[in-house]
Amino acid sequence: MTFFGFGQSAELELVLSDAESRRRVEHKTEEGKKEKYFLFYDGETVSGRVVLTLKYPNKRLEHQGIKVEFIGQIELYYDRGNHHEFVSLVKDLARPGEFTQSQTFDFEFTHVEKPYESYTGQNVKLRYFLRATVSRRLNDVVKEMDIVVHTLSTYPELNSSIKMEVGIEDCLHIEFEYNKSKYHLKDVIVGKIYFLLVRIKIKHMEIDIIKRETTGTGPNVYHENDTIAKYEIMDGAPVRGESIPIRLFLAGYELTPTMRDINKKFSVRYYLNLVLIDEEERRYFKQQEVVLWRKGDIVRKSMSHQAAIASQRFEGTSSHSEAKTPSQPAENNGRQ
Repeated sequence: MTFFGFGQSAELELVLSDAESRRRVEHKTEEGKKEKYFLFYDGETVSGRVVLTLKYPNKRLEHQGIKVEFIGQIELYYDRGNHHEFVSLVKDLARPGEFTQSQTFDFEFTHVEKPYESYTGQNVKLRYFLRATVSRRLNDVVKEMDIVVHTLSTYPELNSSIKMEVGIEDCLHIEFEYNKSKYHLKDVIVGKIYFLLVRIKIKHMEIDIIKRETTGTGPNVYHENDTIAKYEIMDGAPVRGESIPIRLFLAGYELTPTMRDINKKFSVRYYLNLVLIDEEERRYFKQQEVVLWRKGDIVRKSMSHQAAIASQRFEGTSSHSEAKTPSQPAENNGRQ
């Protein structure tokens, strides 16, 4: 086969110039497994070398050119034939000719723009990768290497608390409050639930973290809801005037930053879903969107200390709310 020019007569390897020192992180593959990849950020240079190894030394390898590409692309699973590239950089490493021995080619993509975070979801995948290609008349020799990109944010200037009411007229009226509307991925959600009126027998209450992935546009829009976490707030019947604290640590869950209209292809949003279940198994719920963001690695205090500070700040600013008189229940409450 190789004698007639078929088959692979050479191998390619991609090696990053800072492979020994660069951090690697776990990232979910399309099959649901976790693998480790080199981590990059927006604006960082991507450099390294392409190693071409001939399988049969001293035998000529004719080629139509060698190139290396840096690509960022979005793949929608229901439209696998089309890859939507938002970053595409190319460097030619060798002109058409022939090789009789193995070769190494250096490359550098300087200050590469990487605007979006790597993401593998239910219906969509956003990936960055290097691809080296030896162009040949019949069959190209190709090698790809995936990397992972994290997008970092600064602390939001406006981060107001969330305060809402949920109720069923003359039966149930509760007020709930979360200390912030924007949380970083290692944050602690601190809040409280205050029962203003309880005339139905509630036996269970929980908060769910729901991830909603939206893909496509127009008539081809797909929504996938995934419950990331279930946090039990209460087991048993509450009474009027009771206040229940909430403290939910996000660090233990697989979360990504909130993504809105990424390249006009998909969005990922997160919601806190408050669920009440009565003795007849009826479910009452109220959903509230929160924004998640990724902050850079800094020296962190312990999580318990972080939670204590958040709780003190929250209780200090919201203690006056417990003295409020009941108001009319919100009209947009849900009931399943």
